[in-house]
Amino acid sequence: MKHMILKNFIVFEGIDGAGTSTQIKKLVERGNSDGNTRFIATAEPTVGETGKFLRRMLAGEFSVDEKTNAYLFAADRCEHIFGKGGVQELCNSGKIVVSDRYFFSSMAYQSVSCGDELPELLNSTFPLPEYLFYFVINPEIALGRVNARGEHKEIYEKIEIQKKIAAQYEKVISKYEENKKSGMKIIRIDAALDIQTISEKIWNSLILN
Repeated sequence: MKHMILKNFIVFEGIDGAGTSTQIKKLVERGNSDGNTRFIATAEPTVGETGKFLRRMLAGEFSVDEKTNAYLFAADRCEHIFGKGGVQELCNSGKIVVSDRYFFSSMAYQSVSCGDELPELLNSTFPLPEYLFYFVINPEIALGRVNARGEHKEIYEKIEIQKKIAAQYEKVISKYEENKKSGMKIIRIDAALDIQTISEKIWNSLILN
């Protein structure tokens, strides 16, 4: 199924420790530096009830079947995009929404454990973002950053899993890069660069109405 483009929607993707959260914070601060709150940050899993359930699962509090996991992420995403006050409504009102992760994550993370078919099916009707920033980084460097935080690690934050997810991400993103008709602008980011250099590249890549 052909995805539609959702104007004013920006997505940051990459494995754990790639630095997406840091860069979203910087972009939103810079975008709103004139006193207007045009830029809005969001993330998946969301802060909604399904998202909270998913975060508990990711923290290892309990486990669900991997297929159930894929359905739950898609359900959380549906509310995130189409729910009241969601991404689509905000973008249509002229806000610029920047999301830390989107369905590309499901196609990378869930595909490792339950194959490509189900994540592709569950995410086939969601719109594409106008911009996709894909953060590329060596999984060992990225996991080193995660370990340096000293926080409780999530279930996917193991080097063997992260290597598989990184390979799957490359497969997914490359497929969209090859589709010149999608209308989505894909910008690869060398996530090993310093924070300010990355921030400038992101800002200079955006041409927003």
